[in-house]
Amino acid sequence: MAPADFTTGARPVKAARGTELSAKSWQTEAPLRMLMNNLDPEVAERPDDLVVYGGTGRAARSWAAFDAITKTLETMEKDETLLVQSGKPVGVFRTNEWAPRVLLANSNLVGDWATWPEFRRLEAEGLMMYGQMTAGSWIYIGTQGILQGTYETFAAVGNKLAAEGRITAAPEGSAEGPLAGTLTLTGGCGGMGGAQPLAVTLNDGACLIVDVDESRLRRRVGKRYLDEVETDLDAAIAKVQAAKAERRGWSVGYVGNAAEVFPELLARHKAGEITFDVVTDQTSAHDPLSYLPEGITVAEWHTEAEADPEGFTKKAQASMARHVQAMVEFQDAGAEVFDYGNSIRDEARKGGYDRAFEFPGFVPAYIRPLFCEGLGPFRWVALSGDPEDIRVTDEAIKELFPENKHLHKWIDAAAERVEFEGLPARICWLGYGERAKAGLLFNQLVAEGKVKAPIVIGRDHLDSGSVASPYRETESMKDGSDAVADWPLLNALTAASSGATWVSIHHGGGVGIGRSIHTGQVSVADGTELAGQKLERLLTNDPGMGVIRHADAGYDRAIEVANERGVRIPMNEK
Repeated sequence: MAPADFTTGARPVKAARGTELSAKSWQTEAPLRMLMNNLDPEVAERPDDLVVYGGTGRAARSWAAFDAITKTLETMEKDETLLVQSGKPVGVFRTNEWAPRVLLANSNLVGDWATWPEFRRLEAEGLMMYGQMTAGSWIYIGTQGILQGTYETFAAVGNKLAAEGRITAAPEGSAEGPLAGTLTLTGGCGGMGGAQPLAVTLNDGACLIVDVDESRLRRRVGKRYLDEVETDLDAAIAKVQAAKAERRGWSVGYVGNAAEVFPELLARHKAGEITFDVVTDQTSAHDPLSYLPEGITVAEWHTEAEADPEGFTKKAQASMARHVQAMVEFQDAGAEVFDYGNSIRDEARKGGYDRAFEFPGFVPAYIRPLFCEGLGPFRWVALSGDPEDIRVTDEAIKELFPENKHLHKWIDAAAERVEFEGLPARICWLGYGERAKAGLLFNQLVAEGKVKAPIVIGRDHLDSGSVASPYRETESMKDGSDAVADWPLLNALTAASSGATWVSIHHGGGVGIGRSIHTGQVSVADGTELAGQKLERLLTNDPGMGVIRHADAGYDRAIEVANERGVRIPMNEK
């Protein structure tokens, strides 16, 4: 069956700015603006197709559904809740003011049916859409949304290499970042992967990033996430080698297929022509139809995929096998190699490569200690559309946490280097106890008129207690509970019970159908006393899920945090 036509009714979309409401309150105006912001041409990868990022991650199932959602949000009362099933509005019920204004479920399939072929059959019939993580939950903020997590990951990589004596650490007291004097090789410069070059250079490393689509690389240069594009491999290598030798951050995008380029660079690495210290990848490997196999051009890509999805999948998996083989052999040759959460190892295994899982995923390798403290992505958006509101919140966050110099460095770097896409937004990683303080502070700023309009507060679904994803967030859990999906469901129920403005439960985002269940929550600081009560509970309980999830799995640091900060865990009480 031919895929559905997602372009019928397409038109440019841009969220409203300012303080004039289209809806009846800010609690419904906020999801309305954020849905529209997801589809802003500055933000979305293929807005005419309703695709925000990640191959096919959509904000709404169809343009007719989009129109119905927006009309409904404009007319809802303060005690009503809209239900959205895979991007289609299916009902409005009277609930109460503490209940979410919107509840969303995307791509969820019963276990035995949770396969790409079944999903694609349903999608082609107009019965379902792929919500990715923040696309179908209306809290995508452009590439910045993943940038700080990527920055934190690469900082951890550099610190590990220095601690192991594998690179020359920055001199004590130096302003150099942890990747100074290193060279990173990676692939994929789309909506998520596009954060990689800037994350590396913010840590003062050199980066060579490979993408088949020159337009994606050019777009990242235009947004200052990437420094330059090269179509000549020798020239690209010379530029990143010079940056590495000078211990300065610089990124070059090379136009090519990673399945072909990685093996070529491996040969040069082994020959001593160039040394890569770090190798990873963030192509859209989670969906084989979004990964371009060798021998097929970019122009032929979508036609070939639509004509023969099964055959295209096999070709993509065979190319991923060669891609991952090169990564494993980089590790054999001394590089630090990790999977960046796109399921490329499992696709390579399906493509016939039996060593695919010999390098780790990034969460168990670098991020899990942060998750044990409830640390994770805290993002906010200025509904006014005025960048000055973000400047005010940046300064307020720094004043709220004066001792956190790492946080200050990030906020300052983001203010200087990150160009807003769509509504002005910011992200930083905060832990249990910190997020609630920040939320209450933002609500106070709105109440006092120090910002011009309410602030939306959300997060990525990639968080400490919101995901079951055995190839990413919950890979190699201490107690073997990698695939237990009760936790994100409890997270959604807790968020809905704690005052979130909208809550979502998705399947497959980031890693593909059959591989994850995850939850998102978003709230609105509108300056009211009720919003303050909701924010205090929600932003305490949500990261608290990360603490209890990791304490339950036996992580000592999570148990310590629970004891130190008063998180009740019945099985640990005397």
